Amino acid sequence: MSESTNLREPHAQLVMAHGWLLRGRIWQPLQQQLEPQWSCWAPDLPGFGSAQRPPGLSPTLPAYGRWLAQEAKQRAAGGPLVLLGHSLGGSVVLHAAALLGDQLQGIVLLGCGGGVYQRRPFARLRQVGCALSWFQGDRRAARGLLLNSTQRRAVAGLPKLVSQLAMPSLWVGGGNDQVMQPVYVRHLAGYAPDHQIEVLPGAGHLPMRDQPVALAEVLIPWLQRLASPRS
Repeated sequence: MSESTNLREPHAQLVMAHGWLLRGRIWQPLQQQLEPQWSCWAPDLPGFGSAQRPPGLSPTLPAYGRWLAQEAKQRAAGGPLVLLGHSLGGSVVLHAAALLGDQLQGIVLLGCGGGVYQRRPFARLRQVGCALSWFQGDRRAARGLLLNSTQRRAVAGLPKLVSQLAMPSLWVGGGNDQVMQPVYVRHLAGYAPDHQIEVLPGAGHLPMRDQPVALAEVLIPWLQRLASPRS
């Protein structure tokens, strides 16, 4: 056996998908806790921030999942990957996961849960989506992703996506999250074959921005276990 085969593989490339109406820089406080040990890439999703939506990219979760998988592969250049998704970005990650094969070591979902259709709350969300005159990005992308993610079929399909995960998953909820309460995080995580659930006391819906140190203290040991040799 050559010496090179005894060397531990490099840390996985971390690819971070932001939530609805946000942009990649929301991850910067967490990135500062993880770099340089881990290489982090937090792009603006197409139609958000400064990123244009490519022609032909429909504003649906499956389409954005394919986009994320393709971009992540290029970024990792054949190396190992870990995807992190926040809120709606977590749903994008779930759609991307099945497309990355053994290259994907694990996924992290922040403020991501559900799998239970809630007619009135989703109706209120869709009303918000119809009033985006202030939004500077691609309004069609923003509205389309919101409508797609709150359809009964899409919501009902989340547990099946999660049950088919072939890699470890870490689910993080905020103890004070009023957007995605921990009970819904636990519900969806329970479908995953190999999962860990953590709830950050006092955290709201944006722990990567508001509690990056506490989040990193949960995330780093989990990432280290992913990278450790398996017997």
